[in-house]
Amino acid sequence: MNMSKKKGLGRGLSALFGDEKPKEKPQEIKKQNFIAISDLSRNPYQPRQNFSEEKLEELSKSIKKNGIIQPIAVRPHKSDPDRFEIVAGERRWLAAQRAGLHEIPVTILDLSDVESLEVAIVENIQRDDLNPIEEARGYKRLNDEFNYDHESISKLMSKSRSHISNTLRLLTLPQDVISMLEEGTLTSGQARPLIGISNASAIAEEIVSKNYSARKVEYLTRSQKGSKKDKFIDSNIIKAQEKIQKSLGLKVRITNKKNNSGKVTIEYKDLDQFELVSDLLTKN
Repeated sequence: MNMSKKKGLGRGLSALFGDEKPKEKPQEIKKQNFIAISDLSRNPYQPRQNFSEEKLEELSKSIKKNGIIQPIAVRPHKSDPDRFEIVAGERRWLAAQRAGLHEIPVTILDLSDVESLEVAIVENIQRDDLNPIEEARGYKRLNDEFNYDHESISKLMSKSRSHISNTLRLLTLPQDVISMLEEGTLTSGQARPLIGISNASAIAEEIVSKNYSARKVEYLTRSQKGSKKDKFIDSNIIKAQEKIQKSLGLKVRITNKKNNSGKVTIEYKDLDQFELVSDLLTKN
């Protein structure tokens, strides 16, 4: 896709989110009025698939009491001139239906398919509404369907390129681990170290059951990266390793095999540290 053809979407987004009034782009925001709820359709480019029932109910009660304060962003439906497609604000649309509203305030935008996807992703990410997998799938659509590279997505979302790449890599995890991320039982920080590990599913279950922190998961899985035989490090071995390190004040690594044979590696940085280790090991 030729990126130069984009029509100043950033300015349109600022106006949409209430950061500034639109300047010199009247074609982006055509008009604002009320439209019947039944005349609106879901956005096929909406990256967000899971809506919290509890939050929907809370929003519905708020709408009953206060109405919809911020208009829903829509664009003309491509195949039906009498209908409109939601660009941003689908949760408000769903909650308004629960609240019994028959029509809602909208802002009608003139957006292309790619701009519609951009707005939907940015709107959700700015409000922290997407789970990591929904975010990743949104980036993937920008990449697959609209030829955005990671650098372009990074600039659009005001995220680092490494964040975009790491988020996309979550989609390579096994489906059951992806489901844990979608449900919120596993965080992206806990799941990211599992990428590329053959027994990721078993490790993910242990992470959830034992409530391992993201930092501990990284520590436990570090030795498995690039190994032909992925084997989860026993937590008891880790505790023993940490205990020895604390006692010596030196970095220690314990490698334990299936038959419980293995080796203990103690690292030293200078001659003084070597003599310390030597004295401890030869002390009668």
